[in-house]
Amino acid sequence: MAECIECGEYTKFEGGLCYPCYKNQNISKTQEEKDDSEKKGLSDKDFNYRYGMIKGRIAETLIQELFLSLDYNVFRYGMENTIPGIMELLKGVRSDVAQEIRRMPDFVIQDQRSKAVYFLEVKFRASGEFKLKDLPENYPYENAYIILVSKKHIKCITVTELMEGKEITANSKNYLGSRKEFDLDKKVIIDFCNFAVQFFENV
Repeated sequence: MAECIECGEYTKFEGGLCYPCYKNQNISKTQEEKDDSEKKGLSDKDFNYRYGMIKGRIAETLIQELFLSLDYNVFRYGMENTIPGIMELLKGVRSDVAQEIRRMPDFVIQDQRSKAVYFLEVKFRASGEFKLKDLPENYPYENAYIILVSKKHIKCITVTELMEGKEITANSKNYLGSRKEFDLDKKVIIDFCNFAVQFFENV
């Protein structure tokens, strides 16, 4: 009489499984296939969204640390910081309130010497370019400074200058160190440009 190779019970085939063991084995295989099919990773859309967010956060951290190292008071102001978790909630939401929240600048900084306060919006662009069309429509913070981190440079332009038709290009000379209102140490900016090169060279 043939015995099940799993439990020793009667089976029709020598070297085979009885019906209950055969059934359990198929259930296990089906569960494994189901588990494997559920582990497909991020969708392309989700991958690109998160990849872009990580690049942006690295750029923000570089600029935050740059201004901190130059004795500025730096306050995270953007929507991710004021209302933690809001970005996930606002994915795909189209409303006036959602638009206003998305437009909040990333930082408020204060020069400890002059006590002057500035809004900063930090962007990363591998191309090293930033134009008016790159701002959200009807951007309300006309007095904000856009700091663009690229693979090679850290540049700066105001929203007002963008509205006047100026822009940041790969060859433009609007370097952050040239902004007289900030009175920054250019050597420190060069150090942070070198950090940017290290972090973004393969992006």
